[in-house]
Amino acid sequence: MYPRPPAEGSFDSFIDYSPDRGKPGPGVLHRMIEQLLKIFVLFFVVIEPLSLVPMFGALTRGGEQGYRRRMAFKSIAVSAAIFVIFAIAGEWLLRALGVSVNAFKIAGGLLLFLLAVDMVFARQSGLRSATVREQDEARYREDVSVFPMAFPLIAGPGALATLLLVLVEQEGDPLMLAIVLGVVFAVLALTLVLLLMTPLVMRVMGTTGANVTSRLLGVVLSALAVQYVVDGIQAVMAA
Repeated sequence: MYPRPPAEGSFDSFIDYSPDRGKPGPGVLHRMIEQLLKIFVLFFVVIEPLSLVPMFGALTRGGEQGYRRRMAFKSIAVSAAIFVIFAIAGEWLLRALGVSVNAFKIAGGLLLFLLAVDMVFARQSGLRSATVREQDEARYREDVSVFPMAFPLIAGPGALATLLLVLVEQEGDPLMLAIVLGVVFAVLALTLVLLLMTPLVMRVMGTTGANVTSRLLGVVLSALAVQYVVDGIQAVMAA
C-alpha cells in the first residue's frame, strides 16, 4: 500500500507515489515552477512594491540617506514578522472561528476584487494604503517604519488575506508554508531594493508611471480574485 496522493494544487501533489518513482519529470518541474510563479505574481500584485515608492518618498522627505535606509530596513523586517505570525496563527484562527476554507476563499476573493478595483481606478483606501487621517498622523511621526509602512502599506489586510488564501488550500502542509513564506520574503526583498532606490525610481517613473503600473496590475489581480471566488463556489456546490 502506498500513501494516497494529496489534493491537486498542493506541492505534495507533485510527488510520484508509484512504486517506480524516480527523478521528477519535466511535467512535474513545470507545474512546480508554474505554481511558484503564480504565488510570486499574486503577492507582487497585492503588495505592489512600485506603488509604495512614492508614499515612502513622501513620508521620509527631508530625511538624510541614513534615516531613509533605517526606515526601509525596519519596515521590511516588521512586515516579515507580521507575515510569519499570521501564516502560523491565521489558519488556527479560522478553525477557532468555525470558518470553512471555501467560505474564506469566497470572502477573500471578494476582498481582493475590491482591492483590484481600487488599483484600476487609482483610488486610495484602507485595503491598499493608509487613509487620509492616517497619512496626516504619519507626517508627525519620526519613525514611519511600523505605521504606516509595515502596516497597512506592506502587510495590509489585502496581503494578509492573500497569504491565508494560499495557505488554507495546502491543508497545513509545512513544506508549502516554508515555500510560500520564501516567496513572500522574495517579494519583500524586491520591495526593500525599490525603497532604497526611491529617488532613482521616482526620477524614472514618477507618480504617473506608478499609477499606470498599478492599474495594469489591478487587472491581473481582478482575474485572480474572481478565480478564487469561482473555486470557492464550485467547492460549496459540490459538497
